[in-house]
Amino acid sequence: MRRVKLAGGLIDVSELCLGSMTWGTQTPEDGAFRQIDMALEHGVDFIDTAHMYPVNPVKFETLGRTEEIIGNWCASSGRRNEVVIATKHLGEGSAAIPGGTPRITPETVPEAVEGSLKRLQTDVIDLYQLHWPNRGSYMFRKNWTYDPRSESREAVNGEIDDILGALAREVEKGRIRAFGLSNESAWGTAQWLAGAERTGGPRVATIQNEYSLLCRLFDTDWAELSVMEDVPLLAFSPLATGLLTGKYQDEAMPDDSRMAVAREKTGSTDLGGRVTPRVFDAVAAYLDIAMRHGLDPAQMALAWQLTRPFTCIPIFGATTMDQLEVALGAADVTLTDEVLDEIDTAHRAHPMPY
Repeated sequence: MRRVKLAGGLIDVSELCLGSMTWGTQTPEDGAFRQIDMALEHGVDFIDTAHMYPVNPVKFETLGRTEEIIGNWCASSGRRNEVVIATKHLGEGSAAIPGGTPRITPETVPEAVEGSLKRLQTDVIDLYQLHWPNRGSYMFRKNWTYDPRSESREAVNGEIDDILGALAREVEKGRIRAFGLSNESAWGTAQWLAGAERTGGPRVATIQNEYSLLCRLFDTDWAELSVMEDVPLLAFSPLATGLLTGKYQDEAMPDDSRMAVAREKTGSTDLGGRVTPRVFDAVAAYLDIAMRHGLDPAQMALAWQLTRPFTCIPIFGATTMDQLEVALGAADVTLTDEVLDEIDTAHRAHPMPY
């Protein structure tokens, strides 16, 4: 397993990251423990979680449950020092708290860090991320109606400086090692980078945004910022919530799949807006490439992310051990120039299907 340096070399992680958002709903605690053990056996030591998890659905009653499961694994295994843990400060993008999630402020940071430390049963969080910018974001299909006129530049930068001060104090206390963003824009991240220079606060180490063969908003302005400012992408939904595996083609809906669970609990089958009239034709194009070249489609989708011109660490989740084993195998897949050219052709034919 190849390694990636984050935060200017402060943190060393595997090139693949194990996602945990189903742990506590679709995945029971003992299943989560087995997933962590298998990931470590394959050289994956990077685990991403959040105060908001588990999902499908997100509920106030289960906030923090996934962190608790990871903490229980750390306590029972005695292997905390073998994993790099990334978690997130709950942001306004979540409707999990009745009446709305409060804004991230200098006052909420120490309380949120303390809560995550207790649930994770650890003394330090390796990568602490802000789950959602206070001013809003174009993520999760909001790009179609995005209006950036939410707040003034002065207000945004003043808030950034204040929060960076709180994060700096957490670093000084040894409670977090590095700081990252999630669901942010290129401009927003540039302001955080500039804020670090102004205040001496921690520099943005990573950005966690959605990225897959079907969702390529990162490929232009964001890609340039990522390379020039050394802000690697932690790509969530790299398999587009399972669409890129092909399991939903021809109106299929496997039992216990994310779509089936969502239909049972919420009545929704659109996978967070990803199911559109154009998406299945796009998926079919990628499935055809994988089939003709003897590739597993999930492994092809993950391995493609490792070829990008910016540093990209896909965060994949699994609800079964078989799914996890397939995903872990992506590290051993090398895509030929022919495959990469065909992927580019499919992308031009099916751009942004959702």
